[in-house]
Amino acid sequence: MTSKVNDKISISAPKDLSLGKQVEYEFHYNPDLLQGVPRSLSRDTLSLDAEALPFTGIDTWTGYELSWLNKKGKPNVALLECNVPITSANLIESKSFKLYLNSFNQTAFESPEDVRATLASDLSKCAGAPVMVSLTLPNQFNTLTFKEFEGVLLDELDIAVGTYEPDTSLLKVTGDKKAETLVSHLLKSNCLITSQPDWASVQIRYEGNSVDHEGLLKYLISFRQHNEFHEQCVERIYCDIMQHCQPEKLTVCARYTRRGGLDINPFRSNFETPYANKRQARQTASNLQATQYVTFTIYRSLVGLL
Repeated sequence: MTSKVNDKISISAPKDLSLGKQVEYEFHYNPDLLQGVPRSLSRDTLSLDAEALPFTGIDTWTGYELSWLNKKGKPNVALLECNVPITSANLIESKSFKLYLNSFNQTAFESPEDVRATLASDLSKCAGAPVMVSLTLPNQFNTLTFKEFEGVLLDELDIAVGTYEPDTSLLKVTGDKKAETLVSHLLKSNCLITSQPDWASVQIRYEGNSVDHEGLLKYLISFRQHNEFHEQCVERIYCDIMQHCQPEKLTVCARYTRRGGLDINPFRSNFETPYANKRQARQTASNLQATQYVTFTIYRSLVGLL
């Protein structure tokens, strides 16, 4: 089978981003490491007006590698959750976020609340809007729960695929009215700057003319060679479905696997509020993968010494 070649959607990015460049890690607190990316870069290609967005929602980040020192020099750790409003001028560039969090490692703070307040202030300044931040401390880890997307799993459909750039012609409706929830684990796109793969599970809830399942799955798969940030991809999916299938109600929610100790979970809807931040199986796999990689690296080093 040959791959169908579509016209690529061209999205520009600021030239001064740390993403895709070799940088030195900083171990002492430095808020200047954070970098924002204007949401308008992608929204302009979708003809979205920042003052009249067709959806509400949130960008929920989970950080797994947050550590700092207390005033006695003892390390502390916590899980980070932050919610960036979609009305902010900027989205937060992920590598700069990672480098920024790393700068906490050798910095002493008065308390976890001091850390939380510092994060909220810095992230809000970068995004250009108030960012809500919460920390989960180790004595609360056992309260965390996991939840997979519910709905009709599209991935079991036996389809032929040959399109790997977003193709809206694949989106079709049958005419019958219904309300349903659809799920796929096959969403994959590439980083706008580095072309590193970004993997996600996506849930689509709608009410309106019945969306053709095979066409929708092919459309989601068509993002496979597309270069765009997570938040931008979810907004593109939402707008494409709304334009070509015209549902009365629509929600698009994606949960991306993590990279650099961070995962991003964009939510867009015209009728419901964001879901609770419940991690999924694929979002826990990174720990195992990292452990396997470290074990292999140590083994290879030991073999080299023999």
